[in-house]
Amino acid sequence: MSRRSLMYKPTSLRSLEQERHQMRLAAPVLSGYLLRKEAWDRGTSSRQTVGNPPMVCQDPVVQNALYTGNVKAVKEIFSKGFPSDLFIQPQGGAMRWSASGKDAIYDTSNIEEWKNYRFNYRGLRLWSLTYEQELTTPLHITAGRGFTECLRHLLLRGARVDLAPGGTTALHEACEECQPDCVKLLLQYGANPNATNEDGQMPLHVCTELDSLECAKHLLAFDALINGQSLDDSDTPLHVVARHGLPDHVELYLRHGAVLNLQNDDGNTPLNAACSQPQDCTSLERYSRVCHMLVDAGADIHISDADKQTPLHMACKNTNPDVVALLLQYKALVNEMDYGGDAPMHNILKVVAYKTDHEPERIVQALLNYGSIRVWPGALPKVLKYCCTSPRTIEVLFNAYDRLKITEAWVEAVPPEVFQKHREFYESLFALMQTPRSLQHLARHRLRAFLEGRLHKVVPILGLPTFLKNYLMLAFRDYIH
Repeated sequence: MSRRSLMYKPTSLRSLEQERHQMRLAAPVLSGYLLRKEAWDRGTSSRQTVGNPPMVCQDPVVQNALYTGNVKAVKEIFSKGFPSDLFIQPQGGAMRWSASGKDAIYDTSNIEEWKNYRFNYRGLRLWSLTYEQELTTPLHITAGRGFTECLRHLLLRGARVDLAPGGTTALHEACEECQPDCVKLLLQYGANPNATNEDGQMPLHVCTELDSLECAKHLLAFDALINGQSLDDSDTPLHVVARHGLPDHVELYLRHGAVLNLQNDDGNTPLNAACSQPQDCTSLERYSRVCHMLVDAGADIHISDADKQTPLHMACKNTNPDVVALLLQYKALVNEMDYGGDAPMHNILKVVAYKTDHEPERIVQALLNYGSIRVWPGALPKVLKYCCTSPRTIEVLFNAYDRLKITEAWVEAVPPEVFQKHREFYESLFALMQTPRSLQHLARHRLRAFLEGRLHKVVPILGLPTFLKNYLMLAFRDYIH
């Protein structure tokens, strides 16, 4: 359940078996409650008007029935004549002063208190101390927890489907919690598929989980706006699912006409949003699929954000080798600078130490083969210091130079524990203090310099053995010669 409608503190949650046991023990209480409700029905039904604000209920019997999905109890409590538009608010939390009226809290099972409430609302509007907590409704509780039968009963009893006491509708709640059956039911009863919550988001904007795909399908079937923008940051639903790495959602939205190159308030397109999102190893493949879909559909890879960062800058920063290869294949500008003066090569070298599991060496290799600028030779000891935990990154980067002026400072830049872990590689590197680079390497460097910027086009069509082609493209050998 989302934080906006979570009514219980963790210490007060109980197992379902405990709740069932409590319901059995509370049977006499429930009967008494129903008698009080019946008396309330007789005493107040004739005085209700459309303008009266909804009541706020703190009765534990009602809350237990809703939060446990007890269909029988819900049907008994929310029967004919009893309002299904209650606001639910448990005891606890900070205190605040409020005038009796729409913010006042009263126990609806207490007839005298309800009468006082109606008198105060119409007349004196007295101030009193109340608990400051977010409100929810029976619809929100049942929709967010997937209690479809309870939800259906409340809707049949006339609950207002778009009521949003806490700033969010029950439809938002069901989408956020991936409850497709509840989403469909709410829409069938007239829920607005384009209602905005307190953050200016429509229900499609809160479909952010892999399991929310069916929810999104229901929303689109009921005319949800595929290109509707959120009020706070002008995100479209495509921005949102691209940012969360949801390839099936992306495919769905593209089929329904999602705009590819619309920029949000930060200047990001959906492709920028996907590339800029931090990604762990388990999600790299999902984000790669998303980017492939967007690019294949015609996304512009050259659009930069407010900081003049292109998708290539962002993919390098978040270390997704497959996305970098894709963007380079579609002619991304390998030496474009952002407002901070950083090229994509700078972005990847800054994060190598934190992203060794992401194979950053593949990105450095691809950038160099597509003509990226190299690091100033005087800065190589600093690069060695910060990237030494990824020997292959050091290998491919240093092999882009015809000669290396290695000193004792280079040896000191590698911590002893890193040196021991990758001893064979670093011994081959530091041996170059007395030994020049091999003739084979010098020939490679000369040919690469001649084909600068065209390597990726020319080398594959040369009539050379595969191992020589790989050598020219800086294939990894785990030592330097």
